[in-house]
Amino acid sequence: MPAVRADNLYKVFGRQSAAAVERLADGSHRDTIADLDVTAAVIDVSFEVEPGEIFVVMGLSGSGKSTLIRMLNGLLDPTAGTVEVDGVNITDLSKKDLLKLRGEKVSMVFQHFALLPHRTVLENAAYGLELRGLTRADREAKARETLELVGLGGWEDKLPEQLSGGMQQRVGLARALAADTEIILMDEAFSALDPLIRRDMQTQLLELQASLGKTIIFITHDLNEAMRLGDRICVLRDGRVAQVGTAQDILSDPANDYVERFTEDVDRTRVLTATSALDPEVTPDAGLAQVSADTPIADLYAEMATADRLRVVDADGTVLGAVTRASVLAALSSGKETS
Repeated sequence: MPAVRADNLYKVFGRQSAAAVERLADGSHRDTIADLDVTAAVIDVSFEVEPGEIFVVMGLSGSGKSTLIRMLNGLLDPTAGTVEVDGVNITDLSKKDLLKLRGEKVSMVFQHFALLPHRTVLENAAYGLELRGLTRADREAKARETLELVGLGGWEDKLPEQLSGGMQQRVGLARALAADTEIILMDEAFSALDPLIRRDMQTQLLELQASLGKTIIFITHDLNEAMRLGDRICVLRDGRVAQVGTAQDILSDPANDYVERFTEDVDRTRVLTATSALDPEVTPDAGLAQVSADTPIADLYAEMATADRLRVVDADGTVLGAVTRASVLAALSSGKETS
């Protein structure tokens, strides 16, 4: 069962939203329904997020990504369509049950930290547990544990204003982890940070995910961030889904001209891996030097300094095939022609 499922979601703001949905469902672009005096933010969006997956929703400003994430935890009601969390249709839940859902199943990390300025780091990290009614001892113990996980051990008694932006965002992440929900929504969580701090936070998120295995839906406008973090990526354009796939899918087989143009400046050698460069005409002989399937193409160059072909194996040691210098170059060139 998917952890989260969005099915034909629409969000249209305005009195004639129902009429707008009908026209949008018939294929009208949102710019052509201006006569209805509505704003169509999300249009016919469907996807499934598997348990333990980092699913990135990315798009430019105005693409609908922040509106979408607010429908995934019931902060906004869909104009049409449904959202399911662990098989439960949350669009049918009462306000009380929605609050329970946010406390027990879905937590959120915001772009601008959303910390309470008059509370300490420890109190901020424990705030969600306080709302759930845990005793002070229990919630502080859990909060201390998660602050250690995000590298803020020893900062428990500080106020948010005494922390850097990156540290404040770590408090927000600790608060979400302390809530111990299986699903974490992250809305442009790192976009307010300086580039170096942002990359450090990305690294920390990946390290935490490797040990905790949460289901994470991550919103961003940064394609390189999406490519680095996402197990799969949903590209939004003008409220609609342009493509859903892995980073390699999107680079190697863009669904349309828009996605292709979006990916032009991505460092393909860091995103594409040995799996995408397999040469079907080469036999992976046992005598060949061996690399793992997830080895970035950038790292294959060093391996190929002394060998013109390499055997590729997955995490279980299963032989997947072989790569050659020619197949690596072909992988880097794929997807650059308009599909």
